[in-house]
Amino acid sequence: MVNNDLTFFTNEPDRNLYERFSNILKSNTQFFDILVGYFRTSGFFRMYEAMQDVEKIRVLVGLNVDRYTVKIIDKANDEIKYESMTQKESKESFSEDIEKEFENSETSENVEQGVRIFIDWLKKGKIEMRMYAKTPIHAKVYIMRKDMTKTPDTFGSVITGSSNFSDAGLKNNLEFNVELKDSRDVQFALDKFEELWKDGIPITEEYIEAVEKKTWLRNDITPYEIYLKTLYEFFREEINSDKDALADDILPDGYMRLQYQLDAVVQARKILEAYNGVFISDVVGLGKTYICAMLAKTLKKGKKLIICPPVLVDYWKDVLLEFDVAAEVESPGKLQTIIDKGTDSFQYVFIDEAHRFRNQKTESFGLLHEICYNKKVVLISATPINNYSSDIENQIYLFQPKHNSTIVGVKDLEGFFRELRIKENKYTKGTQMYLDQVRANSEEIRDRLLRHIMIRRTRGEIEEYYKTDMEKQGLKFPKLGTPEQIIYEFDDDTDRTFTDTVNTIKNFTYSRYKPLTYLKDPSKYASLLAAQHNMGGFMKSILVKRLESSFYAFKLTLGRFAESYEKFIAMYDKGDVYISKKVDVYELLDDGDIETLLDRVEKEDVMHFKSEEFTPKFIKDLKYDLSKLEYLKELWENITDDPKLNQFKVELQSNKRLIGNKKIIFTESKETAQYLEHELQEVFGDRVISYSGASSLVLKTIIEDSFNPKNVSRNNDKYDVLVTTDVLAEGINLHRANALINYDLPWNPTRIMQRVGRINRVGTE
Repeated sequence: MVNNDLTFFTNEPDRNLYERFSNILKSNTQFFDILVGYFRTSGFFRMYEAMQDVEKIRVLVGLNVDRYTVKIIDKANDEIKYESMTQKESKESFSEDIEKEFENSETSENVEQGVRIFIDWLKKGKIEMRMYAKTPIHAKVYIMRKDMTKTPDTFGSVITGSSNFSDAGLKNNLEFNVELKDSRDVQFALDKFEELWKDGIPITEEYIEAVEKKTWLRNDITPYEIYLKTLYEFFREEINSDKDALADDILPDGYMRLQYQLDAVVQARKILEAYNGVFISDVVGLGKTYICAMLAKTLKKGKKLIICPPVLVDYWKDVLLEFDVAAEVESPGKLQTIIDKGTDSFQYVFIDEAHRFRNQKTESFGLLHEICYNKKVVLISATPINNYSSDIENQIYLFQPKHNSTIVGVKDLEGFFRELRIKENKYTKGTQMYLDQVRANSEEIRDRLLRHIMIRRTRGEIEEYYKTDMEKQGLKFPKLGTPEQIIYEFDDDTDRTFTDTVNTIKNFTYSRYKPLTYLKDPSKYASLLAAQHNMGGFMKSILVKRLESSFYAFKLTLGRFAESYEKFIAMYDKGDVYISKKVDVYELLDDGDIETLLDRVEKEDVMHFKSEEFTPKFIKDLKYDLSKLEYLKELWENITDDPKLNQFKVELQSNKRLIGNKKIIFTESKETAQYLEHELQEVFGDRVISYSGASSLVLKTIIEDSFNPKNVSRNNDKYDVLVTTDVLAEGINLHRANALINYDLPWNPTRIMQRVGRINRVGTE
């Protein structure tokens, strides 16, 4: 039970001002006068049921003190004596306050009902409102009374204290109020109220007009107008942006004004502001780098950091220079250096080829996550998802918290993706039910997440929605030819050798690459065992990929594997085994630099074991693998012909679609690239060149002079055939070539898309 026979009301339990008001108003009130600095409709909404039988309610409000103070300062600065606000200023100020209150109010049926009743009572004269504009009012006085001539002994009561007539003041906030019941106190308060009321400015009509014409309670809005308002709010920034001025301001001379790129800039800014991150994921060839350069230029305040693959550092610097954008450009290898220098000065982080950071278990992801913390992040990738939904999940974590996301409808991101994985794991991988679930999960990720934070347009969409602009610019997308196979055949000896090799590779133990799994007591390294097993599988894939790439590359790889096994066995036989991913253990052993090696052990860069710590099976498997490697080396010494290369040379000289065009040949092996460069000189002379991760950046510039249309003016066209690894499969324009050949097929299909994207670009043949 609430004790209502109290003097002080603090909104603490059993001292609730709302309950006291309710009791007085329901049982003992004919007239209710309210004097407050702030009047909020939320207070009325809380109390209107208790005021049903009150005959007359008068509300006298003071001005918003902060607004009033600003007016005084402005007038004083103009050396004008400020005595009071004009009636027009007062009413406008009050109307603006009402609009703001309703913008922040709860939009529920109960609130609307309460406000409708309030407006009805204003119209009927049951409530009358005035504003006192001469000076600010801080007082909060509530006078509840009956006709004194009829009931002199129970005249009423007055409550005064800290509570405004608002939901917070009546119930939520900790307040301090006192109720006075002596008729002299009530009469004193009433006399003062009457003095102020006499000088008050009537605002009843202003209140009714503000609510009914300027707030969400307007009653003259048609469904069609609501629809238009919804569209406007969603596309507000796009509609209001002056795109012509935007283009003139951010496009360098010589660049086409492509509307689809400008629209992407506007949308990206909107998403970046709302969610602190955005994916720029248009399909290849639509100019994502240029879109990001324009975006960076429009983000005038805040230092910018660009992180991109090493091969693209100079390209990014050149583009930013053309667009007059100041930014620091670094490669992923410099992440720790960036952190050591300090990241607080950066406000924006642009990450090109962001799909490279799809695994949160890697060291580079951890460093990047630290750099991106509390920054606005732009992720650039045409292929943000490679294999698993966790690819996109981890990239989202670079700008969104796992459990407190601001993405509409998905507050717990980690829980959202966990549920998707649970659904997938119900089925066996590869089955139709599994594939159907993966597809359903992808649609859910797209509909609930990506549509909020990703800009991704296909060429078909650009052609459909920007057709007029494309025609105006004289641009079109190239029509792709149907992929063609080049078939080559083995002779009987080569076929037997190839088949025998595949079977041997399957039966390797790969013990050299997973030594921790052979420890007698592996418990101390339990967390590393899974990675060691994976390493074995990875090395198997290396052998298979090199075999498929070229016989030349496979023979070299066999030699490296055999040499590695020989060194490891020799180390094992001496009684000490050193294991490290970071340190060249063999070089230190060969140099006799045991002191440095032991220092590395102390720093935990190198793990040290005694040979007897491993099971006997370890050395047995090491020697087994080495014997098989030696067998394969001997087997392949008899294979001197290369049917794949031979057929390729025939096609290059006879296929009409390849003759006379600039060509790009992709391979996953740098040895294959070097091999092809040498062999194809028989066909193309010095017009062929190769490039790999080991090549210099100077060579890359020379290649661009021959294959990047932008460099035509340099008049330095030396090459017609480029043989390259996937190091040039991303972020570079090579579309003076219009034929692309995959000499070996990557296992990840997104690589195919990236390769084709080098020449399949807007405006090319």
